[in-house]
Amino acid sequence: MADISALPLQQRAALGSGATFWTTKAVDGVPSIVLTDGPHGVRRQSGSATDHLGVGASEPATCFPPAVGLAQTWDPALVERVGAALGDESRSLGVQVLLGPGVNIKRDPRCGRNFEYYSEDPLLAGALGAAWVRGVQSRGVGASVKHFALNNAEYDRMRASSDVDDRTLREIYLRAFEQVVREAQPWTVMCSYNRINGIYATENAWLLTGVLRDEWGFDGVVVSDWGAVRDRVAAVAAGLDLEMPTTGGVTDADVVAAVQAGALDEAVVTQAAQRVAQLVQRTTEKPSSDGSFDAEAHHRLAREAAAAAVVLLKNDGDVLPLAPSRLAVIGPFAQTPRYQGGGSSHVNATRLDIPLDEIRRLAGPHEVTFAAGGPGPDAVAAAVAAAAAADTAVLFLGLTAEEESEGFDRAHIDLPDEQLRLLREVVAVQPRTVVVLAHGGVVRLDAVAELAPAILDGALLGQAGGGAVADVLFGVVNPSGRLAETVPLRLQDTPSYLNFPSERGHTLYGERIFVGYRWYDARGLDVAFPFGHGLSYTHFEYSQLQVDDGLAKVRVSVTNTGERAGREVVQAYAALPASEVSRPPRWLIGFAGVTLAPGECQVVEIRVRRTDLAYWNDGWLVEGGDYRVSVGASSRNLRVEATVHVEGDAVTTPFTGESTLGELLADPFAAPVVMAAVAEVMPAGGSAPGLRVDLLRMAASIPIERMIGFSGGKVSRAQLDQLLATINSQRS
Repeated sequence: MADISALPLQQRAALGSGATFWTTKAVDGVPSIVLTDGPHGVRRQSGSATDHLGVGASEPATCFPPAVGLAQTWDPALVERVGAALGDESRSLGVQVLLGPGVNIKRDPRCGRNFEYYSEDPLLAGALGAAWVRGVQSRGVGASVKHFALNNAEYDRMRASSDVDDRTLREIYLRAFEQVVREAQPWTVMCSYNRINGIYATENAWLLTGVLRDEWGFDGVVVSDWGAVRDRVAAVAAGLDLEMPTTGGVTDADVVAAVQAGALDEAVVTQAAQRVAQLVQRTTEKPSSDGSFDAEAHHRLAREAAAAAVVLLKNDGDVLPLAPSRLAVIGPFAQTPRYQGGGSSHVNATRLDIPLDEIRRLAGPHEVTFAAGGPGPDAVAAAVAAAAAADTAVLFLGLTAEEESEGFDRAHIDLPDEQLRLLREVVAVQPRTVVVLAHGGVVRLDAVAELAPAILDGALLGQAGGGAVADVLFGVVNPSGRLAETVPLRLQDTPSYLNFPSERGHTLYGERIFVGYRWYDARGLDVAFPFGHGLSYTHFEYSQLQVDDGLAKVRVSVTNTGERAGREVVQAYAALPASEVSRPPRWLIGFAGVTLAPGECQVVEIRVRRTDLAYWNDGWLVEGGDYRVSVGASSRNLRVEATVHVEGDAVTTPFTGESTLGELLADPFAAPVVMAAVAEVMPAGGSAPGLRVDLLRMAASIPIERMIGFSGGKVSRAQLDQLLATINSQRS
């Protein structure tokens, strides 16, 4: 690598901004590299028609399932294989950094970019995001974990402030990023457009330097989202290394002028330039590709991933899998599938499987009729007639790209009224009706679940989704997908309903840590389908749960009691009923997939990180106590339970005059000292036991220094200081 410190200041500044929309500058021994959109495919644009909204043309590339679909696999190994294929295609198309994965939490189902994010749960999002990064970077291509941080809405995303408390920020919204950085060492992190508690992410030194680098050990490049930099000088000072896209050299000059004026430390500019040069070196170490990739092999992988992402939500009467028979396929998505999201990640697919064609291929000689079933009465009548004449109707429902996309949020989560009317009329004449769903964000499904005996949820499945749906419909693939987010009964039940989107430039994260299933469980709300839900064409039994001391490992025996081979996603949740802080009734602490033949039994082991038991209190703190561990097939289908004692972390925070009586009396060292001191100043005729009850119930929230006034002169400041010193010395 070139000696960056020896370069003129102007060249060091130039390394920190783009040369074009997608490329960095070539500067004296440091070549230019290409960064381009992912995450589910390579959107490589060439020529002058470049944009970040998915408008301009791009080179053909495999469109794998977007994150909303890929997350439903709950399969890090499969995600890593997809990442490796994306890395191969990036190299073939001359791309050195692929912009992904998106690990922002799905705070609200209306967020227009939810299709590009994994989950409402940070552990699941972090595990899959880390796998994606490992796969891409195994091919010598850099990943760019995004959008750091709290980019949970599209409305006013370039100005609004995400206002959130420290505990919620750490436990929910930064946790997936932390897992990816620590486990997968991404070469770049992309900071978001929005403000965080009033400070733009690009200018947030606490976030970009204090947390990302100093705490988590990130050693790569912090790159801006495209157009996110408001003040390049402030951003560089905070820890931003690379501003994208090009500004034509304007902000380079700003940086140089700031250094010359003494307003910006020159060492910071040098350090940012060195990081960019290191990224260039990392991404150009491997020999360049010959410009081709195995499109057929990647399409097969895309089909495998899509099939694994399909969730069997409902299957009353074992309508599925289909036997070859007369079928009526209904709905425009069967012929023109919705398979990816809109906006910057839009991929020019190498090919596209049409669901109708794939269904006909597997149906063999049996008749498969098609009806679009549009809003007009004639189209509806034709669809109903086709359904009545068939043995089974397969009805495709969902959202169009016009109804959800990057750049705007949805106003509701309902399916179009005309689709629900069509479903009612089809089911009225054909009780064997299967619904196949396509959508990027959660849709309300209570009416669909009430009407249809069988439902497949594909979310968005990529270019091979048509073949994957056919494989699952006919049982070529046994469905093993699991929901990565809760499906509520109605929008009004969602955690952030009253705090979404922003108002007057601020978004209040008022639901705190109670996001997704944590919220629904804490409030005891019914849901349409719970987090982690997914059925199979076979059945699994759980037994013999074993939990190691300290809750480092969970082992459970899983048996396939059905007649088909299948994959089960085993999910482990923890609860601490006696917690002294606000906690959800349960939270995910680990998961593992297991594939079993009929009658086969395996012991599944899930490793649990101690930090996944912790809460944030100016640092990660594991609370001691008896944890209830539940293992099962979803957050609300828990089959076996056990209780294990976990030793807590030592708390060394000293008590002060601001500490309350309740806090002191809850401490085993402090309580007897305080009670003895209180007894000395009790009114005549008082009793220590009676006073203790009063203190706990009535005075628990009073800071102990206020007792100086309440004591009527019997307690002095010096006595209180001595009391606290005694307590703190015993606890240390």
